[in-house]
Amino acid sequence: ASGGRPPQTPPDRGDPSPRTPLARTPLATPATLWAAGICAAALVYLPSSPFGSLLDPVADKLLVMSVLIVLIDQHVFRGWMVVAIVAREFLVSGLRLAAVERGVVIAARDLGKLKTWSQAVAAAIGGFAAAGAWRHQVAWWALLVALVLTLVSGLDYARIAPGIFRGRVPA
Repeated sequence: ASGGRPPQTPPDRGDPSPRTPLARTPLATPATLWAAGICAAALVYLPSSPFGSLLDPVADKLLVMSVLIVLIDQHVFRGWMVVAIVAREFLVSGLRLAAVERGVVIAARDLGKLKTWSQAVAAAIGGFAAAGAWRHQVAWWALLVALVLTLVSGLDYARIAPGIFRGRVPA
């Protein structure tokens, strides 16, 4: 019931040790995204499919959102913060699908890429907090930064949405 304040570490709640799979999962998120990016860059000269172009960001979102949700259960993140992030992801994904149906591909924007990395970093910091290596307040601030970037990025997509539905290509 503390609303927007950073969560306090619950006393004696049995944090997982860094050796448990639960604690390692959030730490692997940025590394997995980085490795996927390297593989994609290495294969840049090979033809890519439209399906792959749509599936790659979905896989990234699924990985990061899953970790953020798990960290709610670990009392690292506030549910409302994660819900706001997940809602933005659904809304922007819906906008992109609507654009594809109209023959318009909305390329990933720089702000969206920064948003993705901030979410992955917040997930990793949350993993450290769940493992007891860092204070939960550090994770809360990292997620707050990711939340702000997520919402600003969502507004950026909302700015171009009317043009898509009127048949204009986004700028």
